[in-house]
Amino acid sequence: MSETAARRTVAPGVRLGRASFVWRPWLLAVTLLLAGATFLVFCLSIGVGDFPIGLPQVIATIFGRGERVDEFVIMDLRMPRALAGLVVGVALGLSGAITQSIARNPLASPDVLGITSGASAVSVFLVTVSGGAAAAITGTVGLSGAALAGGLGTGLLVYLMAWRRGIEGLRLILIGISVSAVMEAITTWLLVTADIRDVARAQAWLIGSLDERSWGEVLVALWCTLALLAVVAYLAFPSGRCTSATRSPRAWACVTRWCGRSCCCAPCCWPGWR
Repeated sequence: MSETAARRTVAPGVRLGRASFVWRPWLLAVTLLLAGATFLVFCLSIGVGDFPIGLPQVIATIFGRGERVDEFVIMDLRMPRALAGLVVGVALGLSGAITQSIARNPLASPDVLGITSGASAVSVFLVTVSGGAAAAITGTVGLSGAALAGGLGTGLLVYLMAWRRGIEGLRLILIGISVSAVMEAITTWLLVTADIRDVARAQAWLIGSLDERSWGEVLVALWCTLALLAVVAYLAFPSGRCTSATRSPRAWACVTRWCGRSCCCAPCCWPGWR
């Protein structure tokens, strides 16, 4: 492949100091369009309820120009619920993007790899099994923390089982599906054999709810999501040029023919982030 042809296959890049990005106008347009649609649906969800509020009044209240009654209903009662759903949705979307990048498969997701099932199994076990150990774990780290540890442990287990001198996307997904099936079977067995009152508590926790969310809970979810987003963004764009450990024929072409002018080697060296 000639140098001219190699340049044509690489998208133009934008450099901001030491950081560089691939410039895709259509991606920016789609992102702005989806952001506008998200804000519209967000405002519509706030206006729905026993005390309906029109869309213009909702937007005016958000920007500090609404009536006192609307401010109480929106800012004190409905805004935490809507923001909690939005923040959790962003976190779920981010987890899906990370999973697809690692597996290099657009169909991969945390539930496919067994992470969701592992977290569910741990939480159901702590709810349905009575005993000093379960109560101590729940009282120390909380049910949410224990479920998070279960999900992370399951993800690590799947990753180690799929490791064969590297990670191959199809193997990772197949092992994840198998582990997910095992965790779902464990969850079902715990629900079938547990007391009916514990089953009701476990089902309510598994389904989840945005009802009666507070500003404190929203802030915790928001800061955790922003912190993890910063870590992911830092790891997604390796500093400097491509190293010998990450070079591929396409990455080498990126280094030799393009990086000197406008480095955009992240999608070359890391195919999952194309």
